[in-house]
Amino acid sequence: RKQLEIEEKGVKVRLSVVDTPGFSEALNGEKSWQPIIDYVDRQFEQYYQAESGVNRKNIQDSRVHCCLYFISPYGHGLKPIDVFMMKKLHHKVNIIPLIAKSDTLTPKERSHLKNKVMEQIEENHINIYKFPECDSDEDEEFKQQDRELKSAIPFAVVGSNTVVEVAGKKVRGRMYQWGIVEVENPAHCDFVKLRQMLISTHMQDLKDITSDIHYENYRAEHLAEQMKQSTRERMKLKRESMLNPGKMEDTDNLIAQKDAEIQRMQEMLAKMQAQLQTNPRTPVNGT
Repeated sequence: RKQLEIEEKGVKVRLSVVDTPGFSEALNGEKSWQPIIDYVDRQFEQYYQAESGVNRKNIQDSRVHCCLYFISPYGHGLKPIDVFMMKKLHHKVNIIPLIAKSDTLTPKERSHLKNKVMEQIEENHINIYKFPECDSDEDEEFKQQDRELKSAIPFAVVGSNTVVEVAGKKVRGRMYQWGIVEVENPAHCDFVKLRQMLISTHMQDLKDITSDIHYENYRAEHLAEQMKQSTRERMKLKRESMLNPGKMEDTDNLIAQKDAEIQRMQEMLAKMQAQLQTNPRTPVNGT
């Protein structure tokens, strides 16, 4: 996990970036997804505990607001592990699919792979991040920008930690015998569109969806598990009262407390589920 501060149009933003090296590289990759799921859930749990505490001011939000899912350019679209992993994640985090190392593809190959990936995402009912619709009063320039961002999914990106010189100007890019691929040249890859979407135009929407949908899903699941645990404890108390008639009064009081606790959680859960169902952008829960 790396933390860094960047400045975009005069606004300072603090980012936390978590890498997942080695994912799906093992011969048996069945469990390589588990640490990723555990990490996302752990951030939800930390936020839940902080939110439930006495001092709820200045809660540090470490929830994962976006998952940049890199897709290999060498295959014919999504691999089975990609489909499996995305379906494990799509009700927990905003997924943005990326085609990695897109400089290995011709423009025609890149376009074909983009179309193929989107077809597979739809066929497998994977919920990736959906851009909100533009307001009718937005200017035409913003609407055009929004259309370009939507049509670029999955973003085809190129990464480089090398600075090269192009026409007397230093740029970040990759040098080949046939020329130079510039990371920040929109004609070469979609990096600029991705950065604009993440840092400028859609950052708040990503955070809102995390808070209003993914985190509420987590809270509902967490509450449902607590209800199961309370129900088991109630049944245990009931059995103990039958075996120990002398302690029946004390046990009945505890059972009454459990009943009230379960009733309260049922009401909270029903309220959460109603809120999630009325949200038009709520993703389908699933694995």
